[in-house]
Amino acid sequence: MKLTRYALTLIAAAALAGCSSTTKLDEPAPVETRQPVAAAPAPAVTPAAPAQTAVPTVDLFSQYSEQVKDKRVIYFDFDSDLVKEEYRPLVDLHAKRLNANKRAALTLEGHTDERGGREYNLALGQRRAEAVAKSLTLLGVGAAQVEAVSFGKERLAATGGGEEAWAKNRRVELKDK
Repeated sequence: MKLTRYALTLIAAAALAGCSSTTKLDEPAPVETRQPVAAAPAPAVTPAAPAQTAVPTVDLFSQYSEQVKDKRVIYFDFDSDLVKEEYRPLVDLHAKRLNANKRAALTLEGHTDERGGREYNLALGQRRAEAVAKSLTLLGVGAAQVEAVSFGKERLAATGGGEEAWAKNRRVELKDK
């Protein structure tokens, strides 16, 4: 027990010795003195003109509209509603245009040549218009921005028999609403 008290006393003495400071409290701490720096006079403030932006606003909708103004027809093969590969860039351009302005909308008018019955051609024209509509919606166009309608063989673009006239009638016309 004596040994324990002795050990505790030694520990307490060591702790107090480690905490002692060499700085005396009655002596002031050294302070560095500096001369004040004179403030420079403030420059005169004149009202500035409104800042002009260096970057002009770009109207993508107008740019795309200009590019598609004369590209509004997609042609199809006989008895087909498959959008041909050659018209994919045109569909893509119309999609970019519609995505640039969500208020813009298209009516997709499906047409056929005069061969076949009335009901069959109305259904084929509708499938063609819906194929273009689906291509546009897959490219981000809202479903409300496109409307697919069919005129079948009622509104021919070219009259007369033969493949040349028939090919001009198998189409979807993209018209602004």
